[in-house]
Order: sequence, then structure tokens, then C-alpha cells
Amino acid sequence: MINALLFSGILLIISVLSSKLLYRFGIPTLLIFISLGMLLGSDGIGGIYFDNYAIAQQLSTLCLVFIMFYGGFGFNWKTGKPVAAQSILLATFGVAITAFLVGAFATIIFKTSLMEGMLLGAVISSTDAASVFSILRSKNLNLKGGLASMLEMESGSNDPMSYMLTIIVLAFMKSSGQISVIELLSKQIFFGLAVGVAVSIAAVFVFNRVKISIEGLYPIFTIGIVLTGYALSELLSGNGLLCVYVIGIIMGNTTLIHKRSLVHFFDGMSWLMQIILFFTLGLLVFPSQLPPVFFEGFLVSIFLVLIARPIAVFSVLSWFKVPIKQQLLVSWVGLRGAASIVFATYALTSNLPFANTIFNMVFFICLVSILIQGTLIPFIAKKLDLVEQSVSVYKTFNDYQDEVYTKLIEYKIENDHPWAWKTIMEANIPEDILVVIIKRKKTVITPKGFTEIQPGDIMVLSSNNFESLPS
Repeated sequence: MINALLFSGILLIISVLSSKLLYRFGIPTLLIFISLGMLLGSDGIGGIYFDNYAIAQQLSTLCLVFIMFYGGFGFNWKTGKPVAAQSILLATFGVAITAFLVGAFATIIFKTSLMEGMLLGAVISSTDAASVFSILRSKNLNLKGGLASMLEMESGSNDPMSYMLTIIVLAFMKSSGQISVIELLSKQIFFGLAVGVAVSIAAVFVFNRVKISIEGLYPIFTIGIVLTGYALSELLSGNGLLCVYVIGIIMGNTTLIHKRSLVHFFDGMSWLMQIILFFTLGLLVFPSQLPPVFFEGFLVSIFLVLIARPIAVFSVLSWFKVPIKQQLLVSWVGLRGAASIVFATYALTSNLPFANTIFNMVFFICLVSILIQGTLIPFIAKKLDLVEQSVSVYKTFNDYQDEVYTKLIEYKIENDHPWAWKTIMEANIPEDILVVIIKRKKTVITPKGFTEIQPGDIMVLSSNNFESLPS
């Protein structure tokens, strides 16, 4: 036990310190943590032998649940709304097109069966948000035309589609085609969305109506919400990943008490989940088994980057008359990552004879994608003249907190004011206005979410724009 704790502590320290070093150079954190897993695995200096695919799949899925939730929680809907339609279509139809093209390519070139090819296509069809935005954040590289928000929403929401396709192909193979694909797909989407919306609405209601005395319990309550939503969706044959992403978006873009502390908590938790996820996947792979899939993996990588991804992107974005240069950049910024490797473990746990080959090939494709595509994103964005110099990329996230409020005013609450006798949470105070203090007769009150606003109160407000205040 003590040895395991010591090992875990040292691993976390190394992960954090190494990520700080490589983050500066724009190298995705996925590569850091996976490399540590490979280094300490059976083929590395650590000699840790780990081949329990079932445990790896369950642990990885759990990590992915919280990564997906925080991806939605951190997404700024106000910034992303103008490109929401493009992002959603890329995350659904774009993923399906990519999966079909890769599946057809593998079937024709490698002489696999159609279902084997389609399984590879389904597993590798989603893009990795963590890799993309670790690069953009490290370089503070915002993109013109709302591309940063489009890429964030697409890469953050396309894992559920890839997951659905993987599950459908596996179910089709196990049942020898005796399933209704339409029924399975409909259940995945309907129950994933329905449970996500229902659970998030209930969670917001409880957050803003039920006072919990200990502030530290709010994150724990949120963890319970996420786990409940995922489990309920899966029990109803829905898409659990889609469910928790929806919960994240709704909760993240709704006024919540202690929201800032939730952001800090789940930001740290998301990083911890990424470290566990990537290290587990790195430990699961045997580097000595990668050379046999080098040629096939490299061919699929080239096909993905130069043919499949561009066709999927142009098929969707051309309808919105998006400029060619922007479509080219979106085509390039389609990094494959951890989710694809996690979905490849589903093939391993299904005991398919070719599953190990698919897992190793997907792992190799992800490494190539991160090393080549990832490192060239800043260069290509600048060459295409799509770098936005005046706006920070952090504004596409809900955890952006660098806004400086420069004006202070005293605002008196009259008897007929719409905020009177309401708590700060209930008053629907505009998000760009900060309540600094409340003066009540001779008392100065530090405002909290449950602080009631009373007639006669003088509120000290801070903002850059007070036009939205009730007159």
C-alpha cells in the first residue's frame, strides 16, 4: 500500500512538472502522460505488466465521463452560439463521413472484412479537444471567424457520435447483423439528450433553491449529478457521454451559486482524470507490438489528414459558405486522441480476433496525429492568416476570468424594484455585473448567492457596462 502511494505521488509530481515544461512548447499533454505509461510499462524501464482490458476500459470510461462533463461545463455558449450549427453537424455527420471513408479505405487497401474496416473507422472518427486546446492555450492562439469556438464545440461533442458508431458496429458484428441500427441509434440519441436535459434542470433547481451549509459539498453534489446522469442514460440504452456533455453545457451556462469554485474544482479534477486516463492507456500498450502496424497505421493517418477529414469538413462547412482557408484549417485541426484509444478497448473486451491489431493501429495513428498535426497547428494557422491577435482564446471558455471591471457605482434598491426581496441568485443580475458589497443601514454585508436583497439596500456594483441594469 505504501509503495503504491509513493509511486502514485511521484507519478503525479512528474506529470505536473513535465506538463509545465512541454506546455510551453505547445506539445499536447496527452503525449506526456501516455509516454510516461509506456516508459513504465512492461516494455519500458518500469516493467509494469498490465493487460487487463476490462479494468482499463472501465477506468478509462469513468475518466472520460468527467472529461466530457467539464468539456461541456467550460464551453461558453454565448461565444459559441453563432457557430453552433456548423459544430454540431461536424460532430455528427462529419464524424459519420469520416468513419465511413476510413472504413472503406481499410476494407479496400488492407483486404479486411467490411465490418472490421468500419470498426476501425468508427473508433478513429472523433477528434480530441484536450490536444487541440492545450496547443491553442499554450500559445494563446485565438482563431478568426469563430473557429476556436467551432473547434472546441466540435471536438468536445463528437466523442458521443464516435462512441455510438463503435457500439453499433460491435453489436452488429456480435449479432451477425440481426439488430435494428435505427432503433439502437435512436435510443442512444433520445435517452442521452432527454436524461441530460432532465438531470441538469433538476440539478440547477436544487443548486439555487437548497442551501447547503458547507460550500465544499457542492462539488461532491455535482459529481453525484454527473454519475447519476451517465448511469441513468446507460441503463435506458442511451448515450451516457452525450448525456454528461449536455449536463455540462446547461450547468456551465446557467447562473449557479459557487460557480467559480466549481470551475476550479473540476478543472483540477479534469486534469487528474486526463493523467489517469492517458497513463492507463500508455501502460496498456506494448511498444514492441507497434512496428508491425507501422505501415498500415501510417497509411490510415495520411488518408485521414489529406482525404477523409477534408471531405467531411468541406461536405458540412461548404453549405454555410465558410471561406476555403478556414475550412482548410478546420480540416487540419482534427487531432485524434484519448477517446479513440478508449473506444479501441471496447474491441479488446469483445474478444474479437483482430482487436489487438486495431488497438495498436489506433494508438499509432493518435501518436502520429499529435506529433505531426499538433505541432504544425500554429504554423499553418499563421500561414493561412487566421490568427486573431486582438482577442484571447481564453474567452471561448467559461473559466476565463481575466476580465477587469473598471467602474464602480452605488445602486439603491427601492420598494418596487424587481430585485427587492429576492436572493442574489434569484434576481437574475446580468453576468457582466459584479456585486461587491451591500450596505444595509449601518451594516456592510459581503454578498453571497443566498443573500436576500431588501428595499433600502445600497448595492456597490462593478462592471464596464451598466446599461442592462433595471431603470
